[in-house]
Amino acid sequence: MTIKAIVFDFDGVLADSEMIHFRVYNELLAPSGIQLTKEEYCEEYLGFDDEGVFEHLAGRKKLMLGDEEIEMLIAAKAERFEAIVSSSNVLYPAAGACVRRLAAAWPVGICSGARRSEIEVMLRGAALLDLFRFIVATGDTDHGKPAPDPYLKAAETHGVTPRECVAIEDSHAGLDSARAAGLRTIGISNTYPRATLRADRVVDTLDEVTVEFIRGLADKP
Repeated sequence: MTIKAIVFDFDGVLADSEMIHFRVYNELLAPSGIQLTKEEYCEEYLGFDDEGVFEHLAGRKKLMLGDEEIEMLIAAKAERFEAIVSSSNVLYPAAGACVRRLAAAWPVGICSGARRSEIEVMLRGAALLDLFRFIVATGDTDHGKPAPDPYLKAAETHGVTPRECVAIEDSHAGLDSARAAGLRTIGISNTYPRATLRADRVVDTLDEVTVEFIRGLADKP
């Protein structure tokens, strides 16, 4: 089946920002006496949107967080995170070239659990925003990753069937979402060991993701 469109995850794929999220979460949790380890964050929280992270934290850490408290934490987290990324380039060195070469061959979009404003700030600073047809961000679907909803919406917005679309992901939750939606998948080992990534193909850097590499996925059953 012909590949007709590409969907990038954002944090951990295009932006080297996962540890910035981790740092800001810990800053907000400090007054409660809670500090996540990097291993704990990657194992239990990475890949979820902010609402999902705080809801999981409330359950696992026995925090009394109602809807209003979670909304306040989400707003505070967004303010701190955007202040950091707006003052520096946090995209991976290979991100710009990869986006440009794939966008010359196929329409490209983004499917992320991050806030739209965060994504736009970073892409605009790298002069990449106009290359993307759309952004599916947190809140755009009823359920976030690892549910299939975000990638189903991405394929629908591209106007193609899921099997005609390739997702490029770094997280287990993201790959679960893309796979459940029926997309072909590329895992990149920026966040987790490559041996743990369940994807049609696994790469170590975006430099490996060429037009020829993507076309090779069309042969996958």
